[in-house]
Amino acid sequence: MGHSQKSVLETAFVTAKALKARVVFPEADEPRVAEAMARLAAEGLAEPVALAPVSEAHVAALVAARGLKEGIARRMLERPLFRAAAMVAAGEADAMVAGADSPTKKVIEAASIAIGLQDGVSIPSSFFLMVFPDGREMVFADCAVNVDPSAEELAAIAMASAKSAEALLGSARVAMLSFSTGASGAGASVDRVREAAEATGFMGPVQADAALNPRIAAKKGMGEGDANVLIFPNLDAGNIAYKLAQELAGAQAVGPFLQGFKRPVCDLSRGATVEDIVAATAVTVAMGA
Repeated sequence: MGHSQKSVLETAFVTAKALKARVVFPEADEPRVAEAMARLAAEGLAEPVALAPVSEAHVAALVAARGLKEGIARRMLERPLFRAAAMVAAGEADAMVAGADSPTKKVIEAASIAIGLQDGVSIPSSFFLMVFPDGREMVFADCAVNVDPSAEELAAIAMASAKSAEALLGSARVAMLSFSTGASGAGASVDRVREAAEATGFMGPVQADAALNPRIAAKKGMGEGDANVLIFPNLDAGNIAYKLAQELAGAQAVGPFLQGFKRPVCDLSRGATVEDIVAATAVTVAMGA
């Protein structure tokens, strides 16, 4: 059994208060974002940083990260998302929180170009923190970003998700899900999951019941049946699963959170409330601890 959602967020809030991270909000003019920034500062959860004017340090960060020509870098930096990401790359902020007024694709593009991905991670991805009524907490990935990942991309999603789970839940027991367990089934999608599992050393391919039910896991010789990180073979499966968990099991889905970047980046949902923005910022900061 895990803790309640309150305790995951409480833990994130405690971590955030201890870190006092500088967080840049490129959409500071948006009323919800402005209110969230004021609340984060008042509660000591973060030190909101204003978008700075373009500097040589920002240009240098983009040129260094991507080998861009200086003129192109300067043009990119006229856009708030790129400038915020360059501030993180230049060490002027510890994390970036955006998306209340920008599509996910644009937030990922700016972060990918200016901040870059962690070593060994080939693509950015996302996860939901799933909190069930019985107190269980899990990471579901990828449910929002990558439509049909290759074996290499699935491995990258699994590695990033394990890091996220360790930061938020204290441990990562990863299951690479499929319609087939072990060597029982064949097909392109099973082969992709098998290849990703072999590359990472995580359990898989495994059916969801064997990943979660100790009795079935024992019968099929697949681990302990206590996975807390579920990696889905594609976006269809991941998106359907998290919404079914919400509707049929009464689970709360907190997120989605971006993962895989060198520095913490948060992509807010367009409908995020002030409370959502405060909580998402605390979790983002805690993950980067």
